[in-house]
Amino acid sequence: QVKWKGKDLFDLVCRTLGLRETWFFGLQYTIKDTVAWLKMDKKVLDHDVPTEEPVTFHFLAKFYPENAEEELVQEITQHLFFLQVKKQILDEKIYCPPEASVLLASYAVQAKYGDYDPNVHKRGFLAQEELLPKRVINLYQMTPEMWEERITAWYAEHRGRARDEAEMEYLKIAQDLEMYGVNYFAIRNKKGTELLLGVDALGLHIYDPDNRLTPKISFPWNEIRNISYSDKEFTIKPLDKKIDVFKFNSSKLRVNKLILQLCIGNHDLFMRRRKADSLEVQQMKAQAREEKARKQMERQRLAREKQMREEAERTRDELERRLMQLKEEATMANEALMRSEETADLLAEKAQITEEEAKLLAQKAAEAEQEMQRIKATAIRTEEEKRLMEQKVLEAEMLALKMAEESERRAKEADQLKQDLQEARESERRAKQKLLEITSKSSYTQSMNSSTTVLPTDLPSFNLISESLSFDFKDTDMKRLSMEIEKEKVEYMEKSKHLQEQLNELKTEIEALKLKERETALDILHNENASRGNSKHNTIKKVS
Repeated sequence: QVKWKGKDLFDLVCRTLGLRETWFFGLQYTIKDTVAWLKMDKKVLDHDVPTEEPVTFHFLAKFYPENAEEELVQEITQHLFFLQVKKQILDEKIYCPPEASVLLASYAVQAKYGDYDPNVHKRGFLAQEELLPKRVINLYQMTPEMWEERITAWYAEHRGRARDEAEMEYLKIAQDLEMYGVNYFAIRNKKGTELLLGVDALGLHIYDPDNRLTPKISFPWNEIRNISYSDKEFTIKPLDKKIDVFKFNSSKLRVNKLILQLCIGNHDLFMRRRKADSLEVQQMKAQAREEKARKQMERQRLAREKQMREEAERTRDELERRLMQLKEEATMANEALMRSEETADLLAEKAQITEEEAKLLAQKAAEAEQEMQRIKATAIRTEEEKRLMEQKVLEAEMLALKMAEESERRAKEADQLKQDLQEARESERRAKQKLLEITSKSSYTQSMNSSTTVLPTDLPSFNLISESLSFDFKDTDMKRLSMEIEKEKVEYMEKSKHLQEQLNELKTEIEALKLKERETALDILHNENASRGNSKHNTIKKVS
């Protein structure tokens, strides 16, 4: 509305977002190539806002925390900081070394996609994602697939982290980057030397224009007595009166006003952190702890449900596999039964044929015996006839003997075939019995399968609507949560050491692929600082 002040518009945005930690944020606009922030006590249209419509404001973090994990209470606050810092790193407004860029990218992927699943997150799933600064990509002879492979390797290690946890890990790493949370302004000292003034949560820092990573001198907020400006001249008076007053000039009066705004806001937050929390902050932290405990319990419940479902699915798959195995065994038994029946029929037919052959041979032997008797009874009068007759008798006797042996062999073969027939019928009976057993097992397995794979209908649903959730926190639950938090701190220290080792390992691995001629001035400065063992915090301590 026309009469609205800056606070009215700002409060509307905060209410829309559900944001209570409003002191970190502001509404930013640009006027004449200079960034400005909407003042809370001044009418919106009384500001030097652009005249063209619509008037655009950017809702951004104006002040940064010293320690994101301790100071950012609400999840929405953490999420907004995550989005802003991530964009600043990708836009190269915050310098980030290559190995840290890969690690931060893996946490960004965890926050967006959840736990890594090789069946879902297949090769190329990050092809359309902007995860690394272009400076890092251009610095190495590596394909997008090679970058994705290294990001995914770390992404897989973040299993079990919720979105808010992954985003907080991102911020905890980013807050140690030298340019994190620093607002830079071009200034000149009394001698006219061009310098950069950096304003952040820790204090004021003076930089060389070519080196935004390492300050030449720093003024922590607790060591500054007074900050003031007159026209374009800015004055910093240290608490120690023995130290000279530091004066510098900025290019515009508007810039001086902005510097003073940032100094006052950062100094107020610096002092506020060192006092007891206000009632509002205590209330928010208590709610955040309860919410964290509730979410932890909810995640545990979901994990148990997931485990139960996975076990039920494994049992179902095992039963299905067993059922298929039993079906195969039943099929094989049926085939064996059919073969046994065919064999039994063949043996019975062969036995019948052999029995008929034996009867025929016995009949022929009887006829031969009768012929022999008839020949013996016949009188042969001449010696020649007698000799011939004796020869015929001998032949007849030989034939009769041979016929008797053949008849006896055929009879034995018939007996053997009868025995084989009995064994075949016994095999057939056993096969039928086994088929009956397998059939009964199949029916039992199917009934077990149907009863096991159907998950109980009364399992807790996945509905996360806040109106339907209520939890009673007992003292024991809170004590257990406190113990878990302490345990997490110890684990975090161990992980930090492991993390540094991983970063060094990745740096060594990709060093051979680096194109030295593409290194920027910030890359060279960062490498020099790293080789000297300088970090953001110990550098500020040295130059304070």
